[in-house]
Amino acid sequence: MKIAVTGKGGVGKSTVIGMLARALAEGGWKVMAIDADPDANLGAAIGVPAETLAGITPISRMTALARERTGASETAGTHFILNPRVDDIPDGLSVEHAGIKLLTMGTVDHAGGGCVCPEHTLVRTLLRHVMTRRRECVLIDMEAGVEHFGRGTVEAVDLLLVVVEPGHRSFQTARQIEGLARELGIRRIALVANKIDSETDERFVRTEAGDLPLLAMLPADPVIRTSDRAGICCWDISGDIRQRGRDLAATIIEHVADITGRMPCAS
Repeated sequence: MKIAVTGKGGVGKSTVIGMLARALAEGGWKVMAIDADPDANLGAAIGVPAETLAGITPISRMTALARERTGASETAGTHFILNPRVDDIPDGLSVEHAGIKLLTMGTVDHAGGGCVCPEHTLVRTLLRHVMTRRRECVLIDMEAGVEHFGRGTVEAVDLLLVVVEPGHRSFQTARQIEGLARELGIRRIALVANKIDSETDERFVRTEAGDLPLLAMLPADPVIRTSDRAGICCWDISGDIRQRGRDLAATIIEHVADITGRMPCAS
């Protein structure tokens, strides 16, 4: 089962993925969580210790590794391999916590649109490998877009999950993401609403969701803010949050089975 998660900044995307990853791992799934967001908050949301996170370098910043694998030199404009070997990277450069392998991908800053460089090539090839070759449940924390996806990876996405909150800007971003995703060929798109605080919020979200499946509405929980301030993973301190994560995981597994016509495998 391969799920990409995106949404406007600040909607609680990493928190939702962290809950989902912990719930799936608890349920016996082999989980690989990929942090492909520039803010790189997924590790903390999963509960990876701060000292471990401090020692992680995103793959996109490993210039020496990118040059080694692509055969590129330091000379600008040089030719390099476009399909480098990456099969050893997920296990070799991930960190494990609570049965979850965390791979911090990062993003590549480009001077101009469409730029192709060794780092970009390595990240794209690595993502394609994880999505098409690995047998784990893969959860990808993406920035508000689908730029990481390209030919060879779109068909591997079982579900694009867009996290929204009850606000017009959040849904404006969600509609932009939906449009880009459909242009790219991603057809399986659903919403999870976060930070729901009232019946008015619920009505707003249901109206704005339109035809997109709305898989869950998660409440605005002060425990999440408190735990974040304390540098503690909310999953580790709240039974309510753990139950929400389990319920969300069960809903997503059922939804993926419905739309793909096959039951996802936990191993």
